[in-house]
Amino acid sequence: MSPEKLRSIPPVPGPVPAGVDAGGRGRGADIADWRPEDETFWAREGKRVANRNLWISIPSLLCGFAVWLMWGIITVQMANAGFPFTPDQLFSIAAISGLSGATLRIPASFFIRICGGRNTVWLTTALLIIPALGTGLALQDKATPLWVFQLMALLSGIGGGNFACSMANISTFFPKRLQGTALGLNAGLGNFGVTTSQILIPAVMTIGVFGALGGDALPLAKDSATLIGKISAGTPTWVQNAGFVWLVLLVPLALIGWFGLNNLKTVSPNIGSTGAAMGKVLTLYAVALVVSGIGLYLYLPAPSGLGLLSGNGMWAVPPLVTIGTLFGMKAVATSDVKANLDKQFAIFRNKHTWSMTALYLVTFGSFIGFSMAVPLSITVIFGNTHVFDPATSAWVHAKNPNAPSALMYAWIGPFVGALIRPVGGWISDKLGGSIVTQVISFVLVVASAVTGYVMHLAYQSATPEQYFLVFMLLFILLFAASGIGNGSTFRTVGFVFDQDQRGPVLGWTSAIGGYGSFIAPVVIGQQIKAGTPENAMYGFAVFYALCVLINWWFYLRKNAYIRNP
Repeated sequence: MSPEKLRSIPPVPGPVPAGVDAGGRGRGADIADWRPEDETFWAREGKRVANRNLWISIPSLLCGFAVWLMWGIITVQMANAGFPFTPDQLFSIAAISGLSGATLRIPASFFIRICGGRNTVWLTTALLIIPALGTGLALQDKATPLWVFQLMALLSGIGGGNFACSMANISTFFPKRLQGTALGLNAGLGNFGVTTSQILIPAVMTIGVFGALGGDALPLAKDSATLIGKISAGTPTWVQNAGFVWLVLLVPLALIGWFGLNNLKTVSPNIGSTGAAMGKVLTLYAVALVVSGIGLYLYLPAPSGLGLLSGNGMWAVPPLVTIGTLFGMKAVATSDVKANLDKQFAIFRNKHTWSMTALYLVTFGSFIGFSMAVPLSITVIFGNTHVFDPATSAWVHAKNPNAPSALMYAWIGPFVGALIRPVGGWISDKLGGSIVTQVISFVLVVASAVTGYVMHLAYQSATPEQYFLVFMLLFILLFAASGIGNGSTFRTVGFVFDQDQRGPVLGWTSAIGGYGSFIAPVVIGQQIKAGTPENAMYGFAVFYALCVLINWWFYLRKNAYIRNP
């Protein structure tokens, strides 16, 4: 038979798992036959199904990012509305949601294979209703104790965890040649949740959009702003709308996800019933939340915690919480889940898992960390004048009448980073992921060092606003570079790892990268308190330079393990 005739014969489908009908759909939303690398199958039905799951996944992930990172903006407005918390306490609230979101990504990395894509993405999206509703209720009263906001920030981490399972899920639907574009779209447009929260929250807080159900307004104690202008002190504000507004999106998204998403039985053959699969998600998420809570209790100062790991001890929190979560998952897993986890834990014996973890911390860790830290940094550094008093040998900080508002400008950097992320995936599909990662890493080294110097000048100036434009342009550059790098690193993961390891590695690297949302607010907050905010950015520049060497050694040198994947 000629080669032409051989190519014209349709491929024979693989074996169909027990209990699932052949021909694509099985019971409910299960798909038995899935061969994205087969061009005939892809053109006939694969592309349609994959795109449907992608376009349901994107807005769900957007809401996940929004709920996770809403505290960067909420804490600014809490300060403006006169909530009785110090800047340190407000920075800690943002850091709590950052640590929780990163830690929840660890179990979420493994959900798709043990619970199914549709079961996982639907449930984790629906769970976001809890912190959204709880935050809205807590913000109705300035007398709400600090621990309530800390608990809501901890639960907001569910949105951060969702990224790992969302990316792992989408990676199973698309062929290798489209991994960069598909993952870039999912992550890039999903990342718009950061910008959405930073634009939408200030807007909805200005009007009582939910009527009597939303509660009474609170008068502003300080001047505030929205995207379009300043708002004077004394103006009524509905801070609680920052939580309630997400319910408008989450409730319909939960319905759409339930009816529109799919489980791939070729990827998740032993998920069991829908209820059993969701029980696994809830159990493993509960483990991660408990371990996060313990880590935070050791880190936070009294009365919120013991303070054993405060100060420089904060560097021990992410690794301790990561190790504790992994051991906790194994401890509570049933025999079948444990066997599946053991199989997926094989990624930790692959050296590329660790190189990509470092590189993703450079890109996504920077994006998410700066998203959390920049709003309060603008408020503290540029919201005050800074005058050195020779008599006391101390800096005196007073309200700056010409201060720029974080609520007007903080959204720009994350917007640029999210907008350009799919471009990073597309360019990497053309040029190779590692060469793109190398270029943006060099940019991050230089931009971070220069940003540190500008922060130093502003924090020792009686007119810090004169440095604000340069500060913003540099951070836009940092966000743009990290956004491009997000796309390029995912392209590299898609080529370095096979189908069995790709999803767990995507989830794992995103989990460790997510700790940037804990590290950046804490480090920048500590250095601002010490009067040396530039040291935080200088430290980041050193880390970026180290990762330039890692990327070169693994993927770009003459005898690299894998050349420019």
